Amino acid sequence: MTAVPQFDPVIHPPARLQLAAALSEVNDMEFGRARDLLGVSDSVLSKHLAQMQEAGYVRLRKAPLGGRQRTWLVLTAQGRAALKAHVRALQDLAGIVG
Repeated sequence: MTAVPQFDPVIHPPARLQLAAALSEVNDMEFGRARDLLGVSDSVLSKHLAQMQEAGYVRLRKAPLGGRQRTWLVLTAQGRAALKAHVRALQDLAGIVG
């Protein structure tokens, strides 16, 4: 019997997985861009970010843009490692099923 792959409970929800994947492709992303990319409200994105930040996967930084203070999202090294491990677990599961 094959061992069942273990998913990262912080990254596993679809919106967080999508966010981690998007952040892995860039150095940083402005909050509004991430919100629009995921198609969620500010409050929903904030809740996902709080979970990811608590796990050490995302770092937030404030910086001005166009005369207004903006929040920028950065996927940490720990977040990148967690994303890679989670994707490997998904691939392992696909190998079991497929």
